[in-house]
Amino acid sequence: VIRQICKTRGNVFATDAIISTLMCCTRSVYPWDIVVDKLGSRLFFDKREDSTIDMLTVNETANEPPPEDGTMDSAKNLGMEAVFINHNFAQQVLKMNEERYKFPNPNPFIQPDEESEAASVAYRYRTWDLGGNQVIVIRCEQDCVQTGPNGEDQFVNIKAINEWNPKIGSGLDWRTKLDMQRGAVLAAELRNNGFKLAKWTTCAILAGSDQMKFGYVSRQNFKDASRHTILGMQNFKPQEFATQMALNMDNGWGIVRALVDLFMGKPDGRYLITKDPMKPTLRIYSIPENSFDSEDDASDDDNDQQQN
Repeated sequence: VIRQICKTRGNVFATDAIISTLMCCTRSVYPWDIVVDKLGSRLFFDKREDSTIDMLTVNETANEPPPEDGTMDSAKNLGMEAVFINHNFAQQVLKMNEERYKFPNPNPFIQPDEESEAASVAYRYRTWDLGGNQVIVIRCEQDCVQTGPNGEDQFVNIKAINEWNPKIGSGLDWRTKLDMQRGAVLAAELRNNGFKLAKWTTCAILAGSDQMKFGYVSRQNFKDASRHTILGMQNFKPQEFATQMALNMDNGWGIVRALVDLFMGKPDGRYLITKDPMKPTLRIYSIPENSFDSEDDASDDDNDQQQN
């Protein structure tokens, strides 16, 4: 789809996950990286196959983040648990066995025979004028559609916040505090998971979502990371939630525009943006154009050389 769009509009292309990471980079703690390809007057922001961009973090911005010791409650395993919860929760709360909302074009990542089994997700390609003849096209995700109070269709993003150990995390037991002190629970999550929640909110705003639905999901037993219970849900309007967490989209667009201007002034080639693992700093490197190409491409090149 991006290949078709770039022929008619836009000269900067990216996904909402990548742009939200850049916009909220001042809140991030863990390292990550983004690949940038410059071809003439066009920029393509992409990620590596094993990139951590799509991996969720847990308590990344807490005073005492999870350890890196490989246990069940290590940072990596908690992140995998959060991804598992979010993937299943976003499908579990939908109405099933009903006709799906149809966009004009089919999902490009789903084959016709897989449509009934595929997870519910839609992609919207939205355009912004950055000024200076720079137009960015961002692929944004929508999780579902709901009917609004006036019968209109509303686009919704669905996310899950998970409790893994109240003694180590927020200090609040969700089972006893969620009904009476939901504000305190959310405030603790904003403090401990500020980067993740900021990215989710930014993605919802970029996608033009009308609502964000947060689910509060907790382990059934805090020593078992495979079984969970949904304790409640909460709705927010993305822009209002951004204001609540002091998320300024103008600052985010400023970061994106500064990076676009920087790369537009560089020669054609491939570049790497990295978040320093020890400092709140972004580093940019020029790398070979075949860096991070898939192993299949590499093996094809080897075969071509042998045949020649």
